[in-house]
Amino acid sequence: MKKLTKFGAAGFTALLVGVLALSGCGAEQEQPANPPVSSADTSAPQGDVSAVSSESSSSGSQAGQTVVDTSAPVPESARVDDSYFDDAVFIGDSVTYKLELYAQKNRNTEPNFLGKAQFLTNGSLGTHNAKWEISDKSVHPKINGQKVLIQDGVEQLNAKKVYIQLGMNDIGLYGVDDSITTMDELAQEILKKSPDAKIYIQSVTPMVTNAEGKNLNNSNINIYNEKLLELCGQKGYYYIDVASVMKDSDGSLIMEYCSDPDGQGIHLTDAGCKAWVDYLYTHTA
Repeated sequence: MKKLTKFGAAGFTALLVGVLALSGCGAEQEQPANPPVSSADTSAPQGDVSAVSSESSSSGSQAGQTVVDTSAPVPESARVDDSYFDDAVFIGDSVTYKLELYAQKNRNTEPNFLGKAQFLTNGSLGTHNAKWEISDKSVHPKINGQKVLIQDGVEQLNAKKVYIQLGMNDIGLYGVDDSITTMDELAQEILKKSPDAKIYIQSVTPMVTNAEGKNLNNSNINIYNEKLLELCGQKGYYYIDVASVMKDSDGSLIMEYCSDPDGQGIHLTDAGCKAWVDYLYTHTA
């Protein structure tokens, strides 16, 4: 199967090497320039809010109001138009970077694929190292070639739907509970800069069985995802359970969806990305 390209970066500190060794996500890659994103959603901010949230949209299959109980995963809904994602940004590590590449490829023939959604990704990114100061050795995502803190990047892109999938680079090194805390801290930092944004926390996708390690394994990923759902219920974030369509009968990553089954066992094929995108289009709030 086709493997996801990895991008090396010389001069990383010993700490970053430890993160990569324990986490399984790739190193920093150069990011494409990000064009401006439209701003359409002016819903109320999240944070310490009621566990029941609602968002009203304006046209087509998005007309009317959908009320979502954030203590449960966002349920299946009618498929939305591409424009739903015009004001979205996807934040993540090398797994989300593959989604970015998949979107770019599809936009060659379908210009409106995933709307105008933009990406803030880095192969080594996690909720912990996202808090580092920006330096030549830090692993922050880039906008037009310049590293940015995630919260500043969301603000610069004027994103109103913020999809976060992070944890693969955190669980093995920092444990589940600490990683949940830093996820919430990141979400709150985003909301301080972009109070009108909505936070969509995506579950971490599983890995193939033979790639599991002592600390980074499907059991801990499942526990982490369960606690992400609890966090969403407490803070009013939306929980998007994309992992649910990535699992085989044993709870491992479906082999057809894995691009590196004999390696890290976490990266996705185009088939895996298609399942992810189809889920996003039919699970909206």
